[in-house]
This record gives sequence, C-alpha cells and structure tokens, in this order.
Amino acid sequence: MKKQLIYLMCATALSSCNIYKSYDRPDVTASGLYRDTVSSTDTLAVNDNDTTNMGNLPWKEVFTDPKLQALIEQGLANNTDLLTASLKVKEAEAMLTSAKLSFLPSFALNPQGTVSSFDHAKATQTYQLPIVSSWEIDLFGNLLNAERAKKAALLQTKAYQQAVRTKVIANIANTYYTLLMLDRQLEISTKTAEAWKESVETTKKLITIGNANESAVVSTQANYYSVLASLSQLRRQIRETENSLSLLLGKVPQAVDRGALEEQMLPEHLATGVPVELLSNRPDVRQSEMALASAYYATNQARSAFYPNLTLTGSLGWTNNAGAAIINPGKMIASAVGSLTQPLFNKGKNIANLKIAKAKQKEALLAFQYRLLNAGSEVSNALVLYQSSTEKSSLEAEQVAALVKAVDYTQQLFKLGTATYLDVLTAQKSLLGAQLSKVSDDFYRMQAVVNLYYALGGGR
Repeated sequence: MKKQLIYLMCATALSSCNIYKSYDRPDVTASGLYRDTVSSTDTLAVNDNDTTNMGNLPWKEVFTDPKLQALIEQGLANNTDLLTASLKVKEAEAMLTSAKLSFLPSFALNPQGTVSSFDHAKATQTYQLPIVSSWEIDLFGNLLNAERAKKAALLQTKAYQQAVRTKVIANIANTYYTLLMLDRQLEISTKTAEAWKESVETTKKLITIGNANESAVVSTQANYYSVLASLSQLRRQIRETENSLSLLLGKVPQAVDRGALEEQMLPEHLATGVPVELLSNRPDVRQSEMALASAYYATNQARSAFYPNLTLTGSLGWTNNAGAAIINPGKMIASAVGSLTQPLFNKGKNIANLKIAKAKQKEALLAFQYRLLNAGSEVSNALVLYQSSTEKSSLEAEQVAALVKAVDYTQQLFKLGTATYLDVLTAQKSLLGAQLSKVSDDFYRMQAVVNLYYALGGGR
C-alpha cells in the first residue's frame, strides 16, 4: 500500500510539472513579412543588423507642423477612447493585486451571541469572539497560474492602451492632412471658377464680333456652374472633417487652426527595420500575444483542478461557553483544521473545462498569427502607397505645367479665331483635373507616412 501511495505521488508530481511552466512565445515566421514594392520575388531587402525603425521615432519628429503637434497633444489629453483605455489599465492592476494577495491567508472577525431560556428559567447568554482564518496552500499551481494570467491580462491592457494611443495620433494626423488637402482643392477650384467666369465674359464679347456663338457661351457657363457646385461640396466636406477632428480631440464641433499642404515636411527615408521587431513594437501584436499567454495560463488552471486542494482554517478568540457550563469572564478558545480535497467524479465538469481552455488557447494562437500577418500587410500597403503616390505626384507636376501652357495657348488662339471654344474648355477641364489629382496624390503620400508610422507601432 505504501509503495502504491509513493507511485501515485510521483506520478502526480511528474504530470503536474507543466502546470508550473511559464509561457514561451510560439515559433512564428517573421521572415518575408514585408513585401517589396518593386521586386518580382516579393522579397524586401532588409539588413538584419539594421534595427532602425521609423516606428521608434518620437511622434514630434515625424509630424513637425506646430499646429498639428498642438492638436495631437490635445487629443492625447482628452480623447475619450484613450481615457477609457487608461481606466481599463487601472482595473487590470487592481485585479493583479487581488491575485497576488490570494497567496496570503484571509482573516475575518466572526462574533456570535446566543440568549436562551428553558421553562421560564433565567436566560443564559453565551458568546464567541473569534477571528477566523483560511489559507489555501497552492500545491499544484492554481493560484500561481491565476496570478500569471492576471499579469498577462495587465500587459494586454497596457498594450491595448498603447494601440489606442497610436491610433489616436494616426487618426488626428490623417484627418489634419485631409483638411489641408480639401483646403488646397478649394483654393484651386476657387481660382478656376474665377478664370472660367472671365471666360464666360470673354465669350460673350466675342459673339459681338462674330468669333463665337451662343453655343459657346452656354457651354462655358455650364462648366462655370459645375465648378461653383464643386465649391459648395468642398466646403461641406471641410466642415464635416473639422467636426470629425473635433470629436477626436474630445471637443464640440468647431473650426480648426491649421497650416497649408505645401508647408508640410515629412521624413523622406522610410526605414522599416527587421520584420521581427513587429513582435515588440506593434502594440496590437503584443496585445494579441498577451491574450495567448492568458489563455495558456487558463489551460494550466484547468489542469490544476484535477489535483488535490489543501486548505488550512483556524480560529482564535474568546468564549464563555464551556460546553456543559457557562463561565464568566470568557476564556480563550483556539482551533485549527486542515482539509485536503481530491476530485474523483465531478460530472465531467473538469474534463469539459480543460477541453474548452485548450480550444480557446488554440483560438488565441490563431488570432496572434493573424495579427502578425495583418501587421506585415499594413506595412506593405503603406510602402507601396508611398512609392506609387510619390511617382504619380512627380509626373503630375510635369502634367500641370504643360496644361497651364496649353490653356494659355488655346485661349490666345480662341481670341484670334483659330481655335474653338471646345478646345478652350477641354484644356481648362484637363488642367483642373490634373491639379486636383496632384493634390490628392500629395495627400496620399502624407497618408502613407502616417500609415507606415502606425503600422510600425509608432507613437510610443
């Protein structure tokens, strides 16, 4: 019998070793996480010894516009989502403190009093004034894994807070640059409307000398009114964008003080660093990994439910109840009890809990792997957006310069009677489209920088 008991204890100790093991990051493939913007092999040339990463830059070094910096500071102080994330961190800290204190014995004052009388006899009064204590001995890691899970949950919440912070910075910057883009488009459209108004007047004058007809006047007026209509739409978009930015800042809708699109200076060298840095830099990746760690410790807790649970209880105090006699004053009373509970049959509850915990751990692993792949995809998208918008904006600058000359030439030829009003309208519409398109691509280039900074976990 003794040998069987020893064998059982050894088997229990060996099988419970995994319960005490701390979480280790699973093997994940980080190579090739970024996609090259031009290589046909999709391999981004990255020097593994180069740890430079744009995400490591302070946000003030990336966004140098003083007015934008002031807006970001307001957002970091007042944004509702960020304030909520800070409160969640405090909640997680309190839960971790509670888990740490569970290793200590608990104490409670449990006074009791009784008044009794039999057959109209004199009433007797008894009392007990004990301090009751209970202490769970963590033999098989139930409390240890609970504490580790709460610590992982705290790190997960802090990562969430950082993810919200990064998102707030990126959203404010993107919305600010959207306003600058709309301002510039409104400026171009306003100047175009003034020029087309002059074209309408010029066309009317040319009718009197026979160099134009009513059809030319009507067509020129139609295009003029079309530009006026776009001005109204741009003003509406500006007002709505200001409202969205005010919401990010935690303010009522209001006008936003801002600079100009052409004044913006952003980093030219977009260093991405090595892909594995996403594991430590991206707050949402870190948040996902801490969720995996929590699930791992929850599985260990489910395993520990199969092993004995040892609890020590005791009380110390005073009582005047000596059993058959009542004594006054009361005397000290002390008691101690140790209980060992070994689950034998629990209607399959422990087995079901373990299966559920293992399934949730696999789900968390899949979520972690997906989050990492998503991070690499966001970096790749930002890189290709930056490259394409830079190339396109450079070509559009040449296109705009050529179209400005084309408009001037066709207007002169139209006045001389060697070109039609359709030639003038076509040149003017082409110029306006190219100008607005260049502004959009300049914005996309800025947006790519913001998106890359966010994708690399910037704003820490």
